[in-house]
Amino acid sequence: VFPSLAQAQVSVANEVYQELGQPSVFLFCPTEYCSSLCSPSPSQSCYLQTIGQELLPGIGVIWTGPKVVSQELSAALLEEVEAVLRRRPVIWDNLYANDYDCRRVFLGPYMGRAPGLMSRLHGLLLNPNCELQANFIPIHTLGTWFRSELGSCAHPDRAGMEAVAAPGGGQGAQDGSYSPQEALELALRDWVAEINQQALEPGG
Repeated sequence: VFPSLAQAQVSVANEVYQELGQPSVFLFCPTEYCSSLCSPSPSQSCYLQTIGQELLPGIGVIWTGPKVVSQELSAALLEEVEAVLRRRPVIWDNLYANDYDCRRVFLGPYMGRAPGLMSRLHGLLLNPNCELQANFIPIHTLGTWFRSELGSCAHPDRAGMEAVAAPGGGQGAQDGSYSPQEALELALRDWVAEINQQALEPGG
């Protein structure tokens, strides 16, 4: 019925989106959802070109970055993806996902995302550890990163600058920079306080 997989997917997605009354949030996850799955590259992928051309503009497209689990996200990559998709991507961030190896738990700070990325995104979803309690640091440090991004938006002359704040130096979200180490220390402080509070509660 369809000349390609992309056109089949677009046809179904567009019809469902319209049938639901074009909701404000409607996300489409493409088969090629990261650079390593694209042939030969995101900008030259016939599949993604079709998605960008024919998917209705109100539909958000999910993207995980260079790989399924991306250690870094760069502005250059997001520009390439935005150009081929004809919309800013929704990042599905697998930085902390451990469903592929549940023997590991990821407790480091949110990092590896270039400053000033928020203005290039339609949204960001964080795929967490499977263990609920282990997500305190990921979510807390993501919040600190987000606040620093808001600071960068308020001061566009600082966008793209690398954070140079020393741990405990009192900088960070207040001046629009982001220090992963400082964000980690803040998260650990609050997590210890949360654990101590729970220990005092009945059944703690």
